[in-house]
Amino acid sequence: MESAALSRIGLAGLAVMGQNLALNIAEKGFPISVYNRTTSKVDETLDRAAVEGNLPVSGQYSPRDFVLSLQRPRSLIILVKAGAPVDQTIAAFSEYMEPGDCIIDGGNEWYQNTERRISEAEQKGLLYLGMGVSGGEEGARNGPSLMPGGSFQAYDNIKDILGKVAAQVEDGPCVTYIGEGGSGNFVKMVHNGIEYGDMQLISEAYDVLKNVGGLSNEELAEIFTEWNRGELESFLVEITSDIFRVKDEFGDGELVDKILDKTGMKGTGKWTVQQAAELSVAAPTIAASLDCRYLSGLKDERENAAKVLREAGLKEEIGSASSGIDKKRLVDDVRQALYASKICSYAQGMNLLRAKSLEKSWNLNFGELARIWKGGCIIRAVFLDRIKKAYQRNPDLASLVVDPEFAKEMVQRQAAWRRVVGLAVSAGISTPGMCASLAYFDTYRRARLPANLVQAQRDLFGAHSYERTDRSGAYHTEWTKLARKSN
Repeated sequence: MESAALSRIGLAGLAVMGQNLALNIAEKGFPISVYNRTTSKVDETLDRAAVEGNLPVSGQYSPRDFVLSLQRPRSLIILVKAGAPVDQTIAAFSEYMEPGDCIIDGGNEWYQNTERRISEAEQKGLLYLGMGVSGGEEGARNGPSLMPGGSFQAYDNIKDILGKVAAQVEDGPCVTYIGEGGSGNFVKMVHNGIEYGDMQLISEAYDVLKNVGGLSNEELAEIFTEWNRGELESFLVEITSDIFRVKDEFGDGELVDKILDKTGMKGTGKWTVQQAAELSVAAPTIAASLDCRYLSGLKDERENAAKVLREAGLKEEIGSASSGIDKKRLVDDVRQALYASKICSYAQGMNLLRAKSLEKSWNLNFGELARIWKGGCIIRAVFLDRIKKAYQRNPDLASLVVDPEFAKEMVQRQAAWRRVVGLAVSAGISTPGMCASLAYFDTYRRARLPANLVQAQRDLFGAHSYERTDRSGAYHTEWTKLARKSN
């Protein structure tokens, strides 16, 4: 009788994500205990549970009562700010936990912190999961994409809950056991890096269509709606079409034109680029999107630069570029450029995951990762089903660029892609994401690069040696001496 009254799972941290995830779990029929240091959040969650269908949510007001309200082996999710708050929360609960109980951190945590906590939990006989949760407020409430990594036993204990709570797509729930250690957090971090790239590429498509094509917000809304019916169908393209339709409540026109051009960020994009550098993986599209967020933050400097360069004689090409443009062709070219650029961006993210998986022996299943991103998460898109199939065809695929299906599409779209980038460059519109993707494609597809000259320079000034194409071994040349002799 006592265990029947206990909750199946607990959730601590009732900000927007925590509250919505708790209600999602309860709605799927799993009694849940909730806790928050600020007790008003507990009351707020209980009120919502009553209003949204008398959901089986039990409010707890102390760490002890919270832990003791859970069925054994206990599983509790924490959704608090990454870093020290997680350690403080774990300390508060672990005092009352027993061997075999499990803590699941659902925040955007640095993967090495998770690996440290797994080790600390093991010393107390506790299980630990670092679980990436994607989908924002709506996903948390109605079905997110979940990326749990760490103790398989901990995952197995709550597999039934996660399978019901996650977003559902035609080939199953958007959750899978990612792997050991901090793999769940790492995969979520790279997912966010890909998200940075996606958002940057969409913003560049918008910039070109608006400032080269001269399209209105109304036309842009229609274009993005149309794109969302084809190969670009995705959450980000869908919400972009909605954004263009919203009127400004304080004046004329659409709200999007009144928003300050200064982008915020939480840090996962930066971590992705840092990890790419550490693992020697090229991720230029994701890096370009991060750089653009940094540059967007220099609003005052950019306004001053625009003024100084105008006074120095720089003519503003934006605006005048739209004369004589075939709008229909431009729209189609931009669609193709966006799609091809996305393939390169996802290829970079997947290659980063592969490099880390090899380093850490995580044995990540890339087709399965693409599958669980098909629903619930911010980068959800029909395109991900094609990525899943590419890795099913070849689990050891070196890059999406060389998958036969994607290779064909890149070749078909490259002329449009080059036209868009060329047009933007001549109009003085920056398209760093599209340019980075195109440069990545052009570098990756070339059998021979000018790196031979770089190696010669390194050998001349640093005696770093070089290899030859026609014989094996390492070579060093007295370049300056020989050059002067030949003079």
